[in-house]
Amino acid sequence: MATSSQDTDWQGRYFHVDQVLDKPGPRTDPAFLAGDGVKDFLRNQAKILVIGAGGLGCEILANLALTGFKDIHVIDMDTIDISNLNRQFLFRYCTLNTSKVGNLSYLGTRPKDVGQPKATVAAEFIMKRVPGVKVTPYFGKIQDKDDDYYMQFNLVICGLDSVEARRWMNATLVNLVDPENPESLKPLIDGGTEGFKGQARVILPTITSCYECSLDMLNKPTAFPICTIANTPRLPEHCIEWASVLEWPRVHGDKKLDTDDPEHIGWLLKVASARAKEFNIEGVTWSLTQGVVKNIIPAIASTNAIISVYRILGYLLDSARQAACCNEAFKIATSSAAYLNNYFMLIGTDGVYSYTFEHEKRDDCPVCGGESLELALSSDFTVEQLIELLVEKQDIQIKKPSLSTPTTQIYLQAPPQLEEATRPNLTKKVSEIVPNEGEITVTASTLPFSLSLRVTFS
Repeated sequence: MATSSQDTDWQGRYFHVDQVLDKPGPRTDPAFLAGDGVKDFLRNQAKILVIGAGGLGCEILANLALTGFKDIHVIDMDTIDISNLNRQFLFRYCTLNTSKVGNLSYLGTRPKDVGQPKATVAAEFIMKRVPGVKVTPYFGKIQDKDDDYYMQFNLVICGLDSVEARRWMNATLVNLVDPENPESLKPLIDGGTEGFKGQARVILPTITSCYECSLDMLNKPTAFPICTIANTPRLPEHCIEWASVLEWPRVHGDKKLDTDDPEHIGWLLKVASARAKEFNIEGVTWSLTQGVVKNIIPAIASTNAIISVYRILGYLLDSARQAACCNEAFKIATSSAAYLNNYFMLIGTDGVYSYTFEHEKRDDCPVCGGESLELALSSDFTVEQLIELLVEKQDIQIKKPSLSTPTTQIYLQAPPQLEEATRPNLTKKVSEIVPNEGEITVTASTLPFSLSLRVTFS
């Protein structure tokens, strides 16, 4: 049963927040109306969606609740692994319990959160720890929800570790925008961390640059040439990749490698260590083996805290104010200060360095732009080579692209019947199918948008 704010708010709960909301300041937005109205909106009307309940998501959920947001939804498709517990502080490995046998009492433990859905456990923890806050969890994929679901929120905050999920969410919010309905514009605040580096950005769909506009800023995924790992390994990663890519299928056949199974990781570690010893390579460890086969991005709790809300002191505080995910949510919801325009980077590898800049829109962005992407190809370029280019090109990066023109299905990845029917086109030259300055439409099942290419041949 719902309880009122008066029943759950303790004395002095909003003392510091109200210092900002009770009167305008030097950086106040002209639209800011200080007083009870903005406080009521923040605490009783604003509805926030947090996507991801991992390292960054845990920080975001806690800080939103403590800032005064009381209606929060969270989506996450993962369950809690024991390796999460060093930084995802809303989760616990076990709970102390007391059992009694006769006149003797025994203190023991019982399993708690490991194996449970992250969204559900995080929501329960926040509601228990911060009275009066309602957190609604959803254990599943963001793709499970329709447009009506996303329309109910005032803004969306992403704390994801997946580029594909970010691209899907970004495109969905851009597609939601109706010029005739201002309420359809849902600000997107995106945060991300990798080791001692992090970023936070504010995206106003169709107004500012979107996530797709900055795709070329992403690091390329690490890939090791097969010839190197097979013949001349030089790094411990080469040995681990050899064990997982070449030896596992040779020894185990069609048995799928389960990167979450300790026995499978143990087998890889043993085989990779033997390979490393043969080539006098040091450094093959359990954690590195896991990191290579699971493509784990290093995560550090302090970086998550900084990007989430900048809970740090002294010399970082001034720059930190400009870019925290939760700070930006607070500023957008209340208009109490100018929000970030529009990209913040933090680099903490050698000292501490932060930088804020405005990332510009791309006219040929397939999501928020309106122009076709110009692509110059050799007249000998085959359809198969074009597909490889679309996968690897830094500002496109579309996995498993399907290609078509208004009159021809060039190559379709699915369903299997159409893939088989269009497969012969892979060896054909693009210039045999598409005229010079002709347009190709590129789609992928994982992305809710299409890319228009205008190809020229040399």
